[in-house]
Amino acid sequence: MEAIILHSGFDGLKFTIQADIPDGFREELASAKQHAKESYSDCVIEYGSVSLNVTSKGARGFTAHTGDLGAVWLFQDPQDRIPNNPGITVDFRAFGLATGGLEGAEQHFRNCMEAFGIKYVETQLRVARADFAVDLLAPWFEPDREALVVPPGTKVTEYTGVDETATVSSGARVVGLRAGAVANRQLANYNKRAEVIQQNKMGWLTIWNAALEAVGKPPLDLADRNSSQVWRFEMRLGSKQLRNRFEMRNWQDVHNIIGDAFTDALGRIRYCLPIADGNRARWPTHELWQQFEAVIGNDLMQNCAGVLPCDVMEANRAAKMRELDAQLAGLFVTRAAISDVSADSFGDFLESHSDVLARLVVEHTTPLEERLSKARGKYRLF
Repeated sequence: MEAIILHSGFDGLKFTIQADIPDGFREELASAKQHAKESYSDCVIEYGSVSLNVTSKGARGFTAHTGDLGAVWLFQDPQDRIPNNPGITVDFRAFGLATGGLEGAEQHFRNCMEAFGIKYVETQLRVARADFAVDLLAPWFEPDREALVVPPGTKVTEYTGVDETATVSSGARVVGLRAGAVANRQLANYNKRAEVIQQNKMGWLTIWNAALEAVGKPPLDLADRNSSQVWRFEMRLGSKQLRNRFEMRNWQDVHNIIGDAFTDALGRIRYCLPIADGNRARWPTHELWQQFEAVIGNDLMQNCAGVLPCDVMEANRAAKMRELDAQLAGLFVTRAAISDVSADSFGDFLESHSDVLARLVVEHTTPLEERLSKARGKYRLF
């Protein structure tokens, strides 16, 4: 039975910026934070064109947000910096991403940074996390731990409530599964209807009903559990994937290759239909997972380069090594010819001359480690 897709899109996106807030903005935040502490509620300030809710949180900095359609902003206090931590973290909210997508998030980011007077360049940005979710109306579905096929060593958690993170008694109804780690790659499958009711996030009901209206279907009645079960499949990618594996740094990188990152993740995790075959690789893919894959492939098609940055770098690295090896071979042949070395003695010449070269490296006025570091910096192939 095919499920109805009620929503698809980014559900989380986090950036860090290696920059400091200006003095004037810092003073406004400090004053608003103190007011929030005294009043036990957020202090709303208008700074430039942006309305900002400043909270009392943030031991050595400031925490604020720009509403449900905006983002949560964490600013380090320039006068009390935590060493090696980014000066600014921006965590975009799910409703803003659901209604505005990547383009809306980027525009909001740039508008805020301009309003706050924060000077930065693109190389100071870092992508810390990205989540993509698909909501499926499938009242007949219930998660099955055995149906998840994941890489060896991947931790899988089964839970029975929105806030629970541990496996509980077998008699409880399963409402979700999690596999993997947020810092790397994580799949979450859970009952979104239950979360909406428990946390009163009725904005999702509006989004779902709009999707149903578009296909001529009646709106959901959340009071009727048997007809309104919405299951979310969500892939979450952390810095180990986005920054280390896919070399994503700034907004342009996200637009160009975020689709490649999610496609790669989907190739490593599957939700299947368990059968008697002991080889799980031959288990058929579950129909909901097929829909999940199809939606991501379609929605993020324009955000794919079709090749991993790390593969490009490795190819460039291998090509440069071949080029240098050819140059070294040519130099050794020339050096042997000048020394009247015959072809039969060339192998012995290479072996004995390596000691001479090692001695020259040791005797050089610049330390070897410094020279190696400079060469790495020049080619940036590692």
